[in-house]
Amino acid sequence: MTSEQRLPILLVDDDESILSTVEFLLTDEGYPVMVAANGSEALARAAAQTPCLILLDMKMPVMDGWAFAAAYRDSPGPHAPIIVMTAAHDSHQRAAEIAADDVIAKPFDVNHLLDLVRKYVA
Repeated sequence: MTSEQRLPILLVDDDESILSTVEFLLTDEGYPVMVAANGSEALARAAAQTPCLILLDMKMPVMDGWAFAAAYRDSPGPHAPIIVMTAAHDSHQRAAEIAADDVIAKPFDVNHLLDLVRKYVA
């Protein structure tokens, strides 16, 4: 399947350097990517086009990851798997709080991130 036929990965983070780096990495691997700087933007993007996977930072202005996850899951489905990306020491606890499908700690290993994406994106 070409990137034009795939559903996009939704990347949500308020750190511009993380957004641009991960977007470049995923695009270079052939994945279409949508980006959002906060949960509010992410909800709008997800409503406009269903993502196949969401990479979600937790601490963001406007709408954080907890509020986004609650609002996203309350919206009509289908719902994409969510991978929490966080620098917090309690990353697994944060992922569990929103019933995320997986978690990756920042700073993350590029190969580990790509392995997780491949796990959830056919």
